[in-house]
Amino acid sequence: MKKPQLCVLAALISGAVVLPSAYAADVSLGLGAVGSTSVYRGVDNDVYPLPVLNYESDSFYFRGLGGGYYLWNDGVNRFSLTAYYLPLGFKPGDSDDQRMKQLNKRRGTLMAGAAYRHTADWGEIRTVLAGDTLDYSNGFAWDTAYLYRFSMGDLSITPGIGATWFSENMNQYYYGVSAQESSRSGFNQYSPGDGWAPYLELSAGYQINESWSAWAVGRYTRLSDEMKDSPIVDSNHSILMSAGVSYRF
Repeated sequence: MKKPQLCVLAALISGAVVLPSAYAADVSLGLGAVGSTSVYRGVDNDVYPLPVLNYESDSFYFRGLGGGYYLWNDGVNRFSLTAYYLPLGFKPGDSDDQRMKQLNKRRGTLMAGAAYRHTADWGEIRTVLAGDTLDYSNGFAWDTAYLYRFSMGDLSITPGIGATWFSENMNQYYYGVSAQESSRSGFNQYSPGDGWAPYLELSAGYQINESWSAWAVGRYTRLSDEMKDSPIVDSNHSILMSAGVSYRF
């Protein structure tokens, strides 16, 4: 199975692929689907099932593919140590471009770092800084965003704007082309630097009844110049769409 691409990375970092926070309970389970466009050359877009597990307490939380421990949580400010699985990357065999099949596999990894959220009447600021713990890239990712929630009874709509910074090592691992890969594939050797990928997102949640809720998320990410200039990338943007239902215990 092919892995979700850049847009899923950013969404996982921010927690946007899980149940919107307005409907997060102590424990909730659900099921949805996520569709994403691929940024890699010759790799098809795809849709994946998305199991949802949310857990929230005063000290611990788990959302999607990650969780954390709160060092500070007063309801307005939340600062935590966090870890999550980053499913970025690709298998050479997933591409229909013969040159891509000659590249090394790019693997997902376990990221760990710190996260902070501040919630006020004027909106929410969130930021996450994390690094690769499995030494695949030895890189870092920093996501920061501003969101504002509109509540209309059981319906909430939350637009947001943000950007994700990827370090030079992170970009090199996922989008670079080494000398050895260049000689095998025919792609030009490519060594990207660090860069920012801005995005727009929109999430919505609807409380069906006391136990059930529905949610949807969309995100458009503009690739940084360092990413889109890679010879193994054939797009300048990525799109994520996700929707599902959850049951609160």
